[in-house]
Amino acid sequence: MTLASMISILLWLCALGCGLLAGLYFAFSVFIMSALDRLGPAAGAAAMNSINDVILRSLFMPAFLLTSLASLALASIGVLRWGEAGAGLLIAGGLCHFVGMFVVTMAFNVPLNNQLQSSQAAEVEANWRRYVVAWTRWNHVRTLASLAASALFIAALIA
Repeated sequence: MTLASMISILLWLCALGCGLLAGLYFAFSVFIMSALDRLGPAAGAAAMNSINDVILRSLFMPAFLLTSLASLALASIGVLRWGEAGAGLLIAGGLCHFVGMFVVTMAFNVPLNNQLQSSQAAEVEANWRRYVVAWTRWNHVRTLASLAASALFIAALIA
């Protein structure tokens, strides 16, 4: 397999994977978090904790991890091939997705999920109110980063 073929495969994987993740994050930002919030703090927190438990054992995880690693690989390839057509798009798409989705998830969304999961019954109401606002704000970042990365990877395929 040639390097050009590997890059093309990584670009397709990332373009489609980032688009898929952007759609999932978009759904959470636009209606899922609002629907959970309408259930009230105890029920909303319980539902979100259940989602977080299930998502770790779902097809989400391979998509999350593969696009993260592939986007970092594409950014590295872009650096190594600086000056060639599309190199800037590889770097921009790779960094956009890795930093804007993976790093944000690990630095903000996961710790918020862990705090919610460990909330004592008496703390759930206060924690839920903070959680919904902060988690959704960072989820907006993940949505936009994944969507922008998908567009950048598509542009690199065309370049």
